[in-house]
Amino acid sequence: MPHWYQSWMHDWETRLTMRDTNRVVRPFEWGEEWTHGWPGVNGTRPEVSHGAAENFFHQLNQHIVENSDEFFAYRTPTDFRLERHKVERHHTGDGPAPRDGDLGYADFLRFTSPIETPYRENNLANARWFPARGRRAMIVLPQWNSDAIGHNALCRMFNFMGIAALRLSMPYHDVRRPPEIQRADYAVSANVGRTITAARQAIADIRCCLDWLETQGYRQFGILGTSLGSCYAFIASAHDPRLKLNAFNHASTYFADVVWTGQSTRHIRAGIESEIGLESLRRSWLAISPMAYFDRFARFPKKSLIIYATYDLTFLPEFSRQVVAEFERRQLEHQVAILPCGHYTTGETPYKFIDAWHITRFVGRNL
Repeated sequence: MPHWYQSWMHDWETRLTMRDTNRVVRPFEWGEEWTHGWPGVNGTRPEVSHGAAENFFHQLNQHIVENSDEFFAYRTPTDFRLERHKVERHHTGDGPAPRDGDLGYADFLRFTSPIETPYRENNLANARWFPARGRRAMIVLPQWNSDAIGHNALCRMFNFMGIAALRLSMPYHDVRRPPEIQRADYAVSANVGRTITAARQAIADIRCCLDWLETQGYRQFGILGTSLGSCYAFIASAHDPRLKLNAFNHASTYFADVVWTGQSTRHIRAGIESEIGLESLRRSWLAISPMAYFDRFARFPKKSLIIYATYDLTFLPEFSRQVVAEFERRQLEHQVAILPCGHYTTGETPYKFIDAWHITRFVGRNL
């Protein structure tokens, strides 16, 4: 019976990850031009040769990890405003978008992201606002390539519990997506420097949301991150003491390991593996890997929920178990929930309801 269930689940998971055929294999690029504005670089540009760029990124990532408070520092925007807009899905698949009907209008927090990129759309941060009275608020980050509808139901559940929520559009997602791409390809890609910049921007945007919430009278803050959002949430929490509660919905260790082994990132690996191997990629993306920041995370008192899936083919379960082991080794306050499904099937019935129950129960009891 367990073997049959595993085979059935892996088959379902595989069909879901292969549903979209608009994944683009992009050529490997170091993207050293993205590093010019990073703290500690000071305009330094590596030599053109592949070996020099590789060594440059390895050393730079180590420097960032050792000086991460500086790397993830930011300047609070001065142009926070709430805007009312028509709700749109911003579909990412290659097939026809679901027929949503009239989704109505909603309020969105808009501000200029402290991290500037060459893409005008991406530089304007966007977070749908789900207000609630009181002093408690959650920041919600959906998964990679989520449309603009994903996780809205969770935000409404938080509202029902008397908790406000800001559902943040991650860099290059939904309304922040440049017109030349169909998916959020620039958030995670075979361009090393651009992928790090996207993570740095996401973490700055999270912290800006906290700044705005404080101006609205909120004082108790938590964060929910799913998949890629979980990675961003962990690093943000490791550098911001205001995030007292964390729900990591799928968790992993090193950014490179997920890209290298994950079923949903096989097209990214296809653009990388002819140029560098896993060990080099791990060192090149160390600065955006949760495993590099446990010392920073442990500085502040926090409560955490770690959710992972037994049959996950995107964030392999052994990586999630390593995260749990690190929490246990450091005696950090945490809870663990294990779902009997995979990564993509977490969003399917009945597993999405089980997942939501774990999340809302933890947040309701601890925030």
